[in-house]
Amino acid sequence: MNLPNKLTILRMCLVPFFVLILLLSNNTNITFFRLLPLIIFVGASITDRLDGQIARKNNLITDFGKFMDPLADKLLVCSALICFIEIDYIASWIVILIVAREFIISGFRMLAASKGITIAANMWGKLKTVIQMSLVIVILCDFAGILTFLSVLITPLIVLTIVLTIVSAATYILDNKKVLQ
Repeated sequence: MNLPNKLTILRMCLVPFFVLILLLSNNTNITFFRLLPLIIFVGASITDRLDGQIARKNNLITDFGKFMDPLADKLLVCSALICFIEIDYIASWIVILIVAREFIISGFRMLAASKGITIAANMWGKLKTVIQMSLVIVILCDFAGILTFLSVLITPLIVLTIVLTIVSAATYILDNKKVLQ
């Protein structure tokens, strides 16, 4: 088990702590407790950046990493978005759209893999992930009561997330329509 894969596993292990602390801290006005989910999420997001850089730089790319790294990202972001429904920061239909896209593209990738085709992440998918993570961070800042001036970005980031969710799904399918034949 190499370092990038350990970072991916760490990111996945942080998700339950993030969810638990976020939901429990919703019932308190103590800034420290409301800040913890932001710290955990940012830390987990940094491991995403690091594991990819380390894997590419040191030629440590593995099948485990190719499969589990994007899954860890989806788990982290989708968990945050689902929690945001509970604490009234985002509408459920938006989260359903995002989660549905993740299931559809994951299924599409599995179908492609069964045919010996690898579908690499494209620019739209990567941009979608960056914008989703940015949205989560801005919401967590507002939730924690820090950098609240950023809260004006929540609605534009939600709109951009919806657009990129749809565009990235469409490009994956259109660019790889041979998988469906």
